[in-house]
Amino acid sequence: MRRLYEPTHPLPWPERRAQCRGPWEVPFARLEWYLEWLAWGLGNWALLEVLEYLSTFSVLVAVLFYFAGSGDRTRQRHYAAWAVINSAQGKGGSGGRIEALEELNRDRVPLIGLDGSMAFLQGVQLSNAMLSRCSFQAADLRQSSLRSSDLSFCNLRSANFRNADFEHAQLGDADLTEADLTGADLGSANLARADFSSADLRSADLSEVRWKEIASMRLANIFGVRNAPDGFVQFALAHGAVAAQSDDEWTALQNAAKR
Repeated sequence: MRRLYEPTHPLPWPERRAQCRGPWEVPFARLEWYLEWLAWGLGNWALLEVLEYLSTFSVLVAVLFYFAGSGDRTRQRHYAAWAVINSAQGKGGSGGRIEALEELNRDRVPLIGLDGSMAFLQGVQLSNAMLSRCSFQAADLRQSSLRSSDLSFCNLRSANFRNADFEHAQLGDADLTEADLTGADLGSANLARADFSSADLRSADLSEVRWKEIASMRLANIFGVRNAPDGFVQFALAHGAVAAQSDDEWTALQNAAKR
């Protein structure tokens, strides 16, 4: 047994009694003397030493089992997160999906094919997420971070991405028809074969965006786009985009195109 000190052999009772300063102290001294003998006897009992070693060993075993089961606990967390996401498919509101998606993404779980249609995911942080072929149709992702995420082949129709961060994102072949990208950061994003028909790109940041293979800009609103690469505005207008400051003006241009 690990000892802070080695127990000393108690004095014989006559010697211990002689140390008492008066008769009133004798009962207390007698009790303490008995306890000293008990402590000395237990201190030399091998069974207690064995038990203490076993308690230390049990702590070690518990630690080993804890780390051995960490994989199972991680899987359980992932199952719970997916249950939250799947149970809320097609429903409005968050329903805990923001936290569930962020947790899965932190653990680098692929979110390919995710259905987040009509979900309220404002401010969700999904940088570097694997989201190809997902659907965020009509979802609210204002001020969200999708920096460096893979959104290729995604259905993003009518989604609200106001002031969202798409810097370095992969948006190849994505459907952004009627998406609201007002003030969004699309810096260095890959827009190859993306469909921006009737999308709102007012005040969007297009710094170093890869735009030359965009599939459609028909009736997209590019008023006030920032840091547009050379030739982008001319390309967009030549392919049916408009530059309308107000919603009324833009709506009038859309109605006129339908006639």
